[in-house]
Amino acid sequence: MNKRILITGGAGFIGSHLCDRLIKEGNEVICLDNFFTGSRQNIIHLIGNPNFELVRHDVTMPYFAEVDEIYNLACPASPIHYQFNAIKTIKTSVMGAINVLGLAKRTKAKILQASTSEVYGDPDVHPQTESYWGNVNPIGVRSCYDEGKRCAESLFMNYHAQNGVKIKIVRIFNTYGPRMHPNDGRVVSNFIVQALQNQNITIYGDGQQTRSFQYVDDLVEGFIRMMASGDDFIGPVNIGNPGEYTILQLAQEIIRLTNSKSELVYMPLPQDDPIQRQPNINLAKEKLNWEPRIPLEEGLKKTIAYFETIVK
Repeated sequence: MNKRILITGGAGFIGSHLCDRLIKEGNEVICLDNFFTGSRQNIIHLIGNPNFELVRHDVTMPYFAEVDEIYNLACPASPIHYQFNAIKTIKTSVMGAINVLGLAKRTKAKILQASTSEVYGDPDVHPQTESYWGNVNPIGVRSCYDEGKRCAESLFMNYHAQNGVKIKIVRIFNTYGPRMHPNDGRVVSNFIVQALQNQNITIYGDGQQTRSFQYVDDLVEGFIRMMASGDDFIGPVNIGNPGEYTILQLAQEIIRLTNSKSELVYMPLPQDDPIQRQPNINLAKEKLNWEPRIPLEEGLKKTIAYFETIVK
């Protein structure tokens, strides 16, 4: 049966890919976005589709609709954007969660929270499992995002325990792909833009800190499987690519794929920047039969092809 599905942050990088997938599967989609970091350009190809509805709305204010499922993706997710207005960021996570959970409670909709690997902070445990409680600085420059997302998870668990709301919690690890914001300050988009313009590639610290990179289509598949899973499995579940690369390796690979003349330059490491980040995805494999399919080189080629169309 086709569903009516609300996606908050639906015009964002990840949200727009989720809109595409759910509409392709024959669902009606309401895309809710205030365009703080989302873009009309990301969903312009869906305008006019009878199964797609775009609503300009801020999730910190209540929203009313009859829906079967809700994906709560609304929140700036890159340090440049979420630190730009820290109070707004934490309000989006906390008040946004309260508003969509209230909607889910009223409509008996199933609701998925797009949480983040940032709940693990700068981890003492490697790789990170869902049972790890994290190592987060509650008063640091990243806390508006990290603690906002941790509080949202708490709200989801409490609405589930107290009101029987059907919840799903996904912890997203570094994701990249077409429609990333070119100025979001994230490492993949930064490096690709710098490489395409033959500018120096900026590496913070010594470049030996590691990240795991998953292509956006793999993440969307994880979302869909999590939403379709039984009511007894609510998460949280890590959705990420366990392949671990140093920042230096990533820079070198992007230079190779773009045939760039860029040189590497080294800058001081930002405050509270995690040294290691790698998901343990055993739970996703066991419960969702999910694991990432798209290797880094293939995903980077698709992402570079997109950036070539927007970077002059």
